[in-house]
Amino acid sequence: MRTLCSSTLIGEALLLLFAALVAMQLSHVSAATIWTVSGIAMLLCVLLCGAITRPGAVAVGWALQLGLIASGFVLPTMFGLGAVFAGLWWCSVHYGRKIDEIKAARAAATA
Repeated sequence: MRTLCSSTLIGEALLLLFAALVAMQLSHVSAATIWTVSGIAMLLCVLLCGAITRPGAVAVGWALQLGLIASGFVLPTMFGLGAVFAGLWWCSVHYGRKIDEIKAARAAATA
């Protein structure tokens, strides 16, 4: 699960960087606000990669996905991109847990 979720979060951080550059050109929001919010979100993505196995990390990831979708009010393209990353987040969590369960079952069977 850690690998799948971390891959999604790193991709999301890169998307936020590029979206901030676009938002500066297309949005009525100040550049300082765009970079502050984007920087916090990118930092959260990177920090969450290291803490994905801790309790509550998946919930924080979901909050991040909802925030990304909500950023569509500033840059309408983010509605679609946010939905894509929310879907990737769901797949990462869902299939990551399944893979972890299979690995644990195999380890228990060989022990």
